[in-house]
Amino acid sequence: MHKCIIIDDEELARGLLQSYVAKLDFLELVASYENPLDALECLKKEDIKLVFLDIQMPQIKGTDFAKLIPSTTKIIFTTAYSEYALEGFELSAIDYLLKPITFQRFLKAVQKIQSEETSSSTVKTITVKSGYDLFKLKIDEISHIESDSEYAIFYTPTRKVMSLQSLKSLEKTLDSGIFIRVHRSYIVNRNMVTGLKGRDLSLGSIQIPVSDSYYELVKKELFS
Repeated sequence: MHKCIIIDDEELARGLLQSYVAKLDFLELVASYENPLDALECLKKEDIKLVFLDIQMPQIKGTDFAKLIPSTTKIIFTTAYSEYALEGFELSAIDYLLKPITFQRFLKAVQKIQSEETSSSTVKTITVKSGYDLFKLKIDEISHIESDSEYAIFYTPTRKVMSLQSLKSLEKTLDSGIFIRVHRSYIVNRNMVTGLKGRDLSLGSIQIPVSDSYYELVKKELFS
């Protein structure tokens, strides 16, 4: 259950959003405010997960009030003015609803909260066999994989694990959206790459060579 509040100086707009919230069992409406400044005390005392926030209000603009909201609280802007969309997203709002708001559009916006929580709580791992042992490695912690004769060595910040398998076979099973082959001896995690210096990829302080056959692909995939 996600606690939420509504802030809008228009009574009809507040009423519509209240009726939409009431339809969803994963949202709990704590309060509804005409004046955004009246909501500050509630935001301090309650664990508010979501704020439906109008932008054009006489007391203070919603985009200014958003800067007073705790960073752990999600914001969905609601407004009749499309020109504020860019500013809204720059303030890390999860969505921007243009009035008049339909229930279908409202539902799509609030479901983003559930999607974000599901993705953040699901830690992707890979099981690596090393001799008689099995290691479960977090994918986002694997910086690169190096070929050493008939073995593949998986590198993480805390350990390296050697497994009897080739990079060619690994390349077929790894998620190509996360890992990329850059050399006959190296596969790297795309998300770890911080730069390309000459023919060397930087993964923080780690330097990985890029072979001629992969150089153009690396530039296209990682730097374009």
